[in-house]
Amino acid sequence: MERGTILVVDDEANIADLVELYLRRDGYRVVKASAGEEVVAAVGTHRPRLVVLDVGLPDIDGLEVCRRLRQTSAIPVIFLTARDTEIDRVLGLELGADDYVTKPFSPPELVARVKAVLRRADGAATPSEVLQVGGVTIDAGRREVRVGEVPVAFTGKEFDLLKFLAERPGLALSRQQILDGVWGFDWFGDARTVDVHIAQVRKKVGTAVRIDTVRGVGYRLDS
Repeated sequence: MERGTILVVDDEANIADLVELYLRRDGYRVVKASAGEEVVAAVGTHRPRLVVLDVGLPDIDGLEVCRRLRQTSAIPVIFLTARDTEIDRVLGLELGADDYVTKPFSPPELVARVKAVLRRADGAATPSEVLQVGGVTIDAGRREVRVGEVPVAFTGKEFDLLKFLAERPGLALSRQQILDGVWGFDWFGDARTVDVHIAQVRKKVGTAVRIDTVRGVGYRLDS
């Protein structure tokens, strides 16, 4: 049974073919691209559920591709790259990536990460309630955030994080609680991811609602 389309973007044909092989084995349809300039058009044409994106592309850096995607879409993105420094990881997450896998990689693990990201994305799309916290309105059904009366673009993970905090106003939540609640128990990564996304959410909500750092614990949305 086909599980939907995955767009694989990598200029190394042997890697793209390997990723395609394992994704197809698991029931996904795969569309491949080898250059950054092709990505936005391919997303519009093929409507993939997720993008596996190399950073070191021959024309446009994959980070720039992700930035462009985030201007118009909340489609899940997993970076697959040889760049493995903390700065690269943090930058990738700040730009809106949902996960970051470094080369050399395990194809079965990559497929597991694809499934995990899609489960979170699918599960986040079902609620329909509207939450109001401070001057921020969170419409879970429309996946929309308004600061005052102005719609503000959030990545999928930023939206899920803000909603998770807004559903628990006044509670001090540890980074691990936030990781489990927003990224899922099967997510591979570390607590630094929470800090990066909190910083992005704070920038976008401004003074409309306050997210406090609780020393030695994690974060709390001011009720």
